[in-house]
Amino acid sequence: MKKKEEHADGTSNGTNEYVLHLFITGATPNSVRAVANIKQICEDHLKGNYQLEIIDVYQQQALAEKEQLVALPLLIRRQPLPERRLIGDMSDTEKVLKGLGFYLHGR
Repeated sequence: MKKKEEHADGTSNGTNEYVLHLFITGATPNSVRAVANIKQICEDHLKGNYQLEIIDVYQQQALAEKEQLVALPLLIRRQPLPERRLIGDMSDTEKVLKGLGFYLHGR
């Protein structure tokens, strides 16, 4: 499976692949950190098993309005269901993994 960072519709292809959407606000420090952190987490823990779409709400306002965003950066796990949402710069790796439903053994 390959990683995607371009626009995707969030539908599953029938696998257990993680489909993630990260909503950011331009190149703010929190947004830049969130992008770097989630890319590192995905490569370290989900390598080959995820699709990541990064959405700048300044460039895609209609999509941001549709999602009814309350805080940014916001990561939405579309697949596997149920959908989950995480807010922040994704700097706490363990918290992000738990939020994604990816539990570390022995902790």
